[in-house]
Amino acid sequence: MSDIFPNCWEAKNCGREPGGEKITLYGVCPIATATSLDGTHGGKNGGRCCWEIIPLVAELYDKSLVCSGGLHECYKCDFYHSVRRTTKVAVIA
Repeated sequence: MSDIFPNCWEAKNCGREPGGEKITLYGVCPIATATSLDGTHGGKNGGRCCWEIIPLVAELYDKSLVCSGGLHECYKCDFYHSVRRTTKVAVIA
C-alpha cells in the first residue's frame, strides 16, 4: 500500500483483494483484478477508479461488494473524494 495513493480495498478495508482475509467467504473482488485499469490515477488495477466499473460489476454479478449501491453512492464516498483531491487529472464519474 502506498500511503499517498491507497487502493480502494486498502482504504475501505474490504479484505477482498488477492490474498485478502475475506476471499474465502466472498471471493476476490473483480476491481482488484481489473488489470486493464492498472495505473489509473496511480492505483493498482481498478483500485483507484473503482467508481468507473463498480456499478456494472455489482449489477451484473457481484452483489457482495462493500460498495454496491451504484454510481450515486460513489459520489458520496470518502475514497472517491480522496482520489479527486490527490490526483492531478480529472476524475470522471
